[in-house]
Amino acid sequence: MKRKQPLLAVDCIINYKGKILLIERKNYPYGWALVGGFVEYGETTEKAIKREVKEEVGLRLKNLKLFGVYSDPKRDPRGHCISIVYTGDGVGKIKVSSDAKNYGLFDINKLPKNLAFDHKKILRDYKLKYKI
Repeated sequence: MKRKQPLLAVDCIINYKGKILLIERKNYPYGWALVGGFVEYGETTEKAIKREVKEEVGLRLKNLKLFGVYSDPKRDPRGHCISIVYTGDGVGKIKVSSDAKNYGLFDINKLPKNLAFDHKKILRDYKLKYKI
């Protein structure tokens, strides 16, 4: 009997020139989201988030810090997925590709309403932690 296990993902709250960088997702589930994706076998979560950020928006990350772990089995409508969330500063010029249809730079207090996954909760936790 095959045992089901949750998938492991990474996301990053990217500060880019004083704004929060979000992508508009090209694929389901649609909406605005933090940059992130799945960890590949044999890859550390730190390498995974750096790779995902480079693939999706063409940036490098500085000041990468662990923010938290989000593990609600209902956080992703595609199935049980645990996300390790980081914060970091985006460096370079934004160039969307991969899973990103578009990008937006948002004030933390003026985020779009249609956030994917549990990213509204993650960003609310970020505001609370840093008293923004």
